[in-house]
Amino acid sequence: MSSHGLLPKALISSPVASTRASLTSFRSQPLLDDASFRTTSRVSTFLPSLSSLSLRNRSGATQRRFSSAVRASSAPLPAALLFDCDGVLVDTEKDGHRISFNDTFAEKELGVTWDVELYGELLKIGGGKERMTAYFNKTGWPAKAPKTDDERKDFIASLHKRKTELFMALIEKKLLPLRPGVQRIIDEALSKGVQVAVCSTSNEKAVSAIVSNLLGPERAKKITIFAGDVVPRKKPDPAIYLLAASTLGVDPSSCVVVEDSAIGLAAAKGAGMKCIVTKSGYTAEEDFLNADAVYDCIGDPPEIRFDLGFCAYLLQNQYVS
Repeated sequence: MSSHGLLPKALISSPVASTRASLTSFRSQPLLDDASFRTTSRVSTFLPSLSSLSLRNRSGATQRRFSSAVRASSAPLPAALLFDCDGVLVDTEKDGHRISFNDTFAEKELGVTWDVELYGELLKIGGGKERMTAYFNKTGWPAKAPKTDDERKDFIASLHKRKTELFMALIEKKLLPLRPGVQRIIDEALSKGVQVAVCSTSNEKAVSAIVSNLLGPERAKKITIFAGDVVPRKKPDPAIYLLAASTLGVDPSSCVVVEDSAIGLAAAKGAGMKCIVTKSGYTAEEDFLNADAVYDCIGDPPEIRFDLGFCAYLLQNQYVS
Protein backbone atom coordinates (compact mmCIF):
# COMPACT_ATOMS: atom_id res chain seq x y z
CA MET A 1 0.00 0.00 0.00
CA SER A 2 1.22 3.47 -0.84
CA SER A 3 1.72 6.31 1.60
CA HIS A 4 -1.80 7.55 0.83
CA GLY A 5 -3.22 4.66 2.84
CA LEU A 6 -6.57 5.01 1.09
CA LEU A 7 -8.94 2.29 -0.04
CA PRO A 8 -11.84 4.03 -1.80
CA LYS A 9 -14.81 1.77 -2.37
CA ALA A 10 -15.23 2.81 -5.99
CA LEU A 11 -14.38 5.60 -8.37
CA ILE A 12 -17.93 5.89 -9.61
CA SER A 13 -20.43 5.83 -6.79
CA SER A 14 -23.88 4.34 -7.11
CA PRO A 15 -26.47 6.90 -8.21
CA VAL A 16 -28.52 8.40 -5.40
CA ALA A 17 -32.21 7.92 -6.01
CA SER A 18 -33.95 11.26 -6.30
CA THR A 19 -37.45 11.96 -5.08
CA ARG A 20 -39.97 11.87 -7.88
CA ALA A 21 -42.71 14.45 -7.97
CA SER A 22 -45.01 15.76 -10.64
CA LEU A 23 -43.68 18.68 -12.62
CA THR A 24 -45.57 21.62 -13.97
CA SER A 25 -45.60 22.42 -17.66
CA PHE A 26 -42.27 24.06 -16.98
CA ARG A 27 -40.43 20.78 -17.58
CA SER A 28 -41.75 20.51 -21.13
CA GLN A 29 -39.93 23.76 -21.91
CA PRO A 30 -36.32 23.12 -20.94
CA LEU A 31 -34.44 26.20 -19.82
CA LEU A 32 -31.17 25.10 -21.29
CA ASP A 33 -30.00 22.50 -23.76
CA ASP A 34 -28.69 19.55 -21.75
CA ALA A 35 -25.97 19.19 -24.36
CA SER A 36 -24.51 22.44 -23.09
CA PHE A 37 -23.34 20.58 -20.03
CA ARG A 38 -22.49 17.25 -21.64
CA THR A 39 -18.79 16.57 -21.58
CA THR A 40 -16.87 14.42 -24.02
CA SER A 41 -13.64 13.28 -22.45
CA ARG A 42 -13.31 9.92 -20.75
CA VAL A 43 -13.63 9.56 -17.02
CA SER A 44 -10.63 9.29 -14.76
CA THR A 45 -9.91 5.82 -13.50
CA PHE A 46 -7.06 6.41 -11.11
CA LEU A 47 -7.33 5.36 -7.52
CA PRO A 48 -4.34 5.78 -5.20
CA SER A 49 -3.04 2.89 -3.13
CA LEU A 50 -4.47 0.14 -5.30
CA SER A 51 -2.26 -2.01 -7.52
CA SER A 52 -5.32 -2.66 -9.66
CA LEU A 53 -9.04 -2.02 -9.64
CA SER A 54 -11.94 -3.80 -11.22
CA LEU A 55 -15.22 -1.94 -11.67
CA ARG A 56 -18.24 -1.97 -13.91
CA ASN A 57 -18.72 0.61 -16.59
CA ARG A 58 -21.81 2.80 -16.56
CA SER A 59 -23.96 0.27 -18.38
CA GLY A 60 -22.92 -2.43 -15.91
CA ALA A 61 -22.37 -4.78 -18.86
CA THR A 62 -18.62 -5.20 -18.74
CA GLN A 63 -15.76 -4.92 -16.31
CA ARG A 64 -12.54 -3.02 -16.84
CA ARG A 65 -9.30 -3.51 -15.05
CA PHE A 66 -6.98 -0.63 -14.33
CA SER A 67 -3.35 -0.59 -13.28
CA SER A 68 -1.98 1.94 -10.85
CA ALA A 69 1.40 3.43 -11.63
CA VAL A 70 1.57 5.16 -8.28
CA ARG A 71 3.53 4.30 -5.21
CA ALA A 72 4.73 6.87 -2.67
CA SER A 73 4.52 10.14 -4.60
CA SER A 74 6.51 13.31 -4.04
CA ALA A 75 4.38 15.32 -6.47
CA PRO A 76 4.05 19.03 -5.60
CA LEU A 77 0.89 19.92 -3.73
CA PRO A 78 -1.79 22.02 -5.42
CA ALA A 79 -1.29 25.78 -5.13
CA ALA A 80 -4.98 26.09 -4.33
CA LEU A 81 -7.87 23.82 -3.44
CA LEU A 82 -11.15 25.33 -4.63
CA PHE A 83 -14.58 24.20 -3.52
CA ASP A 84 -18.06 24.80 -4.78
CA CYS A 85 -20.39 25.44 -1.85
CA ASP A 86 -23.89 24.03 -2.25
CA GLY A 87 -23.76 20.28 -2.72
CA VAL A 88 -20.02 20.12 -1.99
CA LEU A 89 -19.49 21.63 1.46
CA VAL A 90 -23.09 20.95 2.48
CA ASP A 91 -25.96 19.26 0.67
CA THR A 92 -28.07 22.40 0.93
CA GLU A 93 -30.25 22.39 -2.14
CA LYS A 94 -33.29 20.21 -1.39
CA ASP A 95 -33.78 21.01 2.29
CA GLY A 96 -32.08 24.41 2.39
CA HIS A 97 -32.29 26.66 -0.65
CA ARG A 98 -35.49 25.08 -2.03
CA ILE A 99 -37.29 25.47 1.30
CA SER A 100 -36.12 29.09 1.60
CA PHE A 101 -37.33 29.91 -1.92
CA ASN A 102 -40.72 28.37 -1.17
CA ASP A 103 -41.03 30.19 2.16
CA THR A 104 -40.26 33.46 0.37
CA PHE A 105 -42.88 32.77 -2.31
CA ALA A 106 -45.41 31.98 0.42
CA GLU A 107 -44.64 35.16 2.36
CA LYS A 108 -45.17 37.22 -0.78
CA GLU A 109 -48.33 35.24 -1.65
CA LEU A 110 -47.10 34.50 -5.16
CA GLY A 111 -48.87 31.14 -5.48
CA VAL A 112 -45.61 29.40 -6.47
CA THR A 113 -44.10 26.23 -5.02
CA TRP A 114 -41.01 24.44 -6.31
CA ASP A 115 -41.28 20.73 -5.64
CA VAL A 116 -38.24 18.47 -5.28
CA GLU A 117 -38.05 17.33 -8.89
CA LEU A 118 -38.77 20.71 -10.42
CA TYR A 119 -36.04 22.28 -8.32
CA GLY A 120 -33.63 19.66 -9.65
CA GLU A 121 -34.40 20.92 -13.16
CA LEU A 122 -33.94 24.51 -12.09
CA LEU A 123 -30.49 23.75 -10.71
CA LYS A 124 -29.26 23.54 -14.28
CA ILE A 125 -29.20 27.34 -14.06
CA GLY A 126 -26.48 28.90 -11.96
CA GLY A 127 -27.63 31.60 -9.54
CA GLY A 128 -30.86 32.09 -7.59
CA LYS A 129 -31.89 35.34 -9.26
CA GLU A 130 -31.25 33.84 -12.68
CA ARG A 131 -33.20 30.72 -11.64
CA MET A 132 -36.31 32.69 -10.62
CA THR A 133 -36.16 34.90 -13.71
CA ALA A 134 -35.92 31.94 -16.06
CA TYR A 135 -38.78 30.15 -14.28
CA PHE A 136 -41.14 33.14 -14.43
CA ASN A 137 -40.19 33.84 -18.04
CA LYS A 138 -41.21 30.29 -18.96
CA THR A 139 -44.30 29.81 -16.80
CA GLY A 140 -45.59 33.36 -16.52
CA TRP A 141 -44.95 36.07 -13.96
CA PRO A 142 -47.07 36.14 -10.78
CA ALA A 143 -50.00 38.55 -10.73
CA LYS A 144 -48.25 40.54 -7.97
CA ALA A 145 -45.10 40.98 -10.03
CA PRO A 146 -44.43 44.30 -11.79
CA LYS A 147 -44.73 44.62 -15.55
CA THR A 148 -41.56 46.34 -16.78
CA ASP A 149 -38.18 44.66 -17.10
CA ASP A 150 -36.44 47.09 -14.74
CA GLU A 151 -39.12 46.70 -12.09
CA ARG A 152 -39.01 42.93 -12.44
CA LYS A 153 -35.25 42.96 -11.93
CA ASP A 154 -35.75 44.83 -8.65
CA PHE A 155 -38.60 42.46 -7.72
CA ILE A 156 -36.35 39.42 -8.25
CA ALA A 157 -33.57 41.06 -6.24
CA SER A 158 -35.96 41.67 -3.34
CA LEU A 159 -37.17 38.06 -3.42
CA HIS A 160 -33.61 36.80 -3.45
CA LYS A 161 -32.62 39.05 -0.55
CA ARG A 162 -35.46 37.66 1.59
CA LYS A 163 -34.68 34.10 0.51
CA THR A 164 -31.06 34.60 1.59
CA GLU A 165 -32.17 35.87 5.01
CA LEU A 166 -34.32 32.79 5.54
CA PHE A 167 -31.54 30.49 4.34
CA MET A 168 -28.97 32.09 6.64
CA ALA A 169 -31.31 31.63 9.61
CA LEU A 170 -31.55 27.95 8.73
CA ILE A 171 -27.75 27.62 8.46
CA GLU A 172 -27.24 29.36 11.79
CA LYS A 173 -29.36 26.66 13.43
CA LYS A 174 -26.82 24.13 12.09
CA LEU A 175 -29.55 21.82 10.87
CA LEU A 176 -27.56 20.92 7.75
CA PRO A 177 -24.20 19.21 8.43
CA LEU A 178 -20.97 19.39 6.46
CA ARG A 179 -20.54 16.56 3.98
CA PRO A 180 -18.12 13.77 4.98
CA GLY A 181 -14.45 14.67 4.60
CA VAL A 182 -14.87 18.40 3.96
CA GLN A 183 -13.38 19.59 7.24
CA ARG A 184 -10.66 16.93 7.13
CA ILE A 185 -9.29 17.84 3.69
CA ILE A 186 -9.56 21.60 4.36
CA ASP A 187 -7.55 21.17 7.55
CA GLU A 188 -5.00 19.09 5.66
CA ALA A 189 -4.68 21.74 2.96
CA LEU A 190 -4.37 24.66 5.38
CA SER A 191 -1.81 22.83 7.52
CA LYS A 192 0.38 22.32 4.44
CA GLY A 193 0.18 25.87 3.13
CA VAL A 194 -2.29 25.17 0.31
CA GLN A 195 -4.64 28.09 -0.30
CA VAL A 196 -8.32 27.26 0.13
CA ALA A 197 -11.24 29.10 -1.46
CA VAL A 198 -14.96 28.62 -2.00
CA CYS A 199 -16.29 29.55 -5.45
CA SER A 200 -20.08 29.63 -5.67
CA THR A 201 -22.92 31.13 -7.65
CA SER A 202 -24.85 31.56 -4.38
CA ASN A 203 -25.17 34.84 -2.53
CA GLU A 204 -21.93 35.85 -0.77
CA LYS A 205 -23.66 36.27 2.60
CA ALA A 206 -25.14 32.79 2.39
CA VAL A 207 -21.79 31.23 1.48
CA SER A 208 -20.03 33.13 4.26
CA ALA A 209 -22.66 31.92 6.73
CA ILE A 210 -22.03 28.30 5.73
CA VAL A 211 -18.25 28.63 5.99
CA SER A 212 -18.30 30.52 9.29
CA ASN A 213 -21.04 28.56 11.06
CA LEU A 214 -20.14 25.06 9.91
CA LEU A 215 -16.35 25.27 9.57
CA GLY A 216 -15.85 27.72 12.42
CA PRO A 217 -14.56 31.31 12.51
CA GLU A 218 -10.87 30.36 12.74
CA ARG A 219 -10.98 28.32 9.54
CA ALA A 220 -13.21 30.93 7.91
CA LYS A 221 -10.49 33.58 8.34
CA LYS A 222 -8.18 31.46 6.18
CA ILE A 223 -10.68 30.69 3.41
CA THR A 224 -11.26 33.14 0.55
CA ILE A 225 -14.81 33.37 -0.78
CA PHE A 226 -15.79 34.19 -4.35
CA ALA A 227 -19.56 34.20 -4.63
CA GLY A 228 -22.72 35.74 -6.01
CA ASP A 229 -22.34 38.56 -8.50
CA VAL A 230 -18.57 38.82 -8.12
CA VAL A 231 -18.41 37.84 -11.82
CA PRO A 232 -20.89 38.86 -14.54
CA ARG A 233 -21.27 35.34 -15.95
CA LYS A 234 -22.00 32.41 -13.68
CA LYS A 235 -21.23 28.71 -14.01
CA PRO A 236 -20.87 26.94 -16.43
CA ASP A 237 -18.81 29.97 -17.47
CA PRO A 238 -15.28 29.60 -16.01
CA ALA A 239 -15.12 33.25 -14.90
CA ILE A 240 -15.37 32.59 -11.15
CA TYR A 241 -12.53 30.06 -11.19
CA LEU A 242 -10.34 32.29 -13.33
CA LEU A 243 -11.01 35.16 -10.91
CA ALA A 244 -10.06 32.93 -7.97
CA ALA A 245 -6.76 31.91 -9.59
CA SER A 246 -5.93 35.51 -10.47
CA THR A 247 -6.80 36.85 -7.01
CA LEU A 248 -4.91 34.11 -5.20
CA GLY A 249 -1.91 34.61 -7.51
CA VAL A 250 -1.76 31.02 -8.75
CA ASP A 251 -1.74 29.37 -12.16
CA PRO A 252 -5.08 27.70 -13.02
CA SER A 253 -3.22 24.53 -13.96
CA SER A 254 -1.95 24.24 -10.37
CA CYS A 255 -5.48 24.27 -8.90
CA VAL A 256 -7.76 21.38 -8.00
CA VAL A 257 -11.50 22.00 -7.85
CA VAL A 258 -14.10 19.97 -5.97
CA GLU A 259 -17.53 20.24 -7.60
CA ASP A 260 -20.79 18.30 -7.53
CA SER A 261 -22.57 19.33 -10.72
CA ALA A 262 -22.14 19.24 -14.48
CA ILE A 263 -22.24 23.03 -14.74
CA GLY A 264 -19.59 23.33 -12.02
CA LEU A 265 -17.43 20.73 -13.75
CA ALA A 266 -17.75 22.64 -17.03
CA ALA A 267 -16.66 25.85 -15.28
CA ALA A 268 -13.63 24.21 -13.68
CA LYS A 269 -12.47 22.50 -16.87
CA GLY A 270 -13.10 25.68 -18.85
CA ALA A 271 -10.67 27.42 -16.49
CA GLY A 272 -8.03 24.78 -17.19
CA MET A 273 -8.18 23.19 -13.73
CA LYS A 274 -8.32 19.61 -12.50
CA CYS A 275 -11.74 18.74 -11.13
CA ILE A 276 -12.89 16.06 -8.71
CA VAL A 277 -16.64 15.52 -8.54
CA THR A 278 -18.34 14.48 -5.30
CA LYS A 279 -21.88 13.64 -6.32
CA SER A 280 -24.77 15.11 -4.36
CA GLY A 281 -28.42 14.17 -4.06
CA TYR A 282 -29.52 16.20 -7.07
CA THR A 283 -26.52 15.48 -9.31
CA ALA A 284 -25.99 11.73 -8.93
CA GLU A 285 -27.09 10.92 -12.47
CA GLU A 286 -25.48 13.85 -14.30
CA ASP A 287 -22.79 13.34 -16.93
CA PHE A 288 -19.30 13.61 -15.40
CA LEU A 289 -17.25 12.01 -18.17
CA ASN A 290 -14.92 15.00 -18.29
CA ALA A 291 -14.08 14.85 -14.57
CA ASP A 292 -10.62 13.82 -13.38
CA ALA A 293 -12.22 11.66 -10.68
CA VAL A 294 -15.75 11.00 -9.42
CA TYR A 295 -16.73 9.97 -5.89
CA ASP A 296 -19.82 9.90 -3.70
CA CYS A 297 -18.08 12.14 -1.15
CA ILE A 298 -14.61 13.17 0.10
CA GLY A 299 -14.93 10.83 3.03
CA ASP A 300 -13.77 10.55 6.63
CA PRO A 301 -11.99 7.63 8.33
CA PRO A 302 -12.44 4.74 8.00
CA GLU A 303 -13.91 5.41 4.55
CA ILE A 304 -11.71 8.16 3.08
CA ARG A 305 -12.23 8.47 -0.67
CA PHE A 306 -9.32 10.83 -1.40
CA ASP A 307 -6.84 13.15 0.30
CA LEU A 308 -4.52 16.02 -0.57
CA GLY A 309 -1.91 13.57 -1.84
CA PHE A 310 -4.36 12.35 -4.45
CA CYS A 311 -5.01 15.95 -5.51
CA ALA A 312 -1.25 16.42 -5.94
CA TYR A 313 -0.99 13.28 -8.04
CA LEU A 314 -3.85 14.42 -10.27
CA LEU A 315 -1.88 17.53 -11.23
CA GLN A 316 0.91 15.39 -12.65
CA ASN A 317 -1.15 12.85 -14.55
CA GLN A 318 -3.89 12.44 -17.10
CA TYR A 319 -6.16 9.43 -16.80
CA VAL A 320 -8.35 7.81 -19.43
CA SER A 321 -10.49 4.72 -19.15
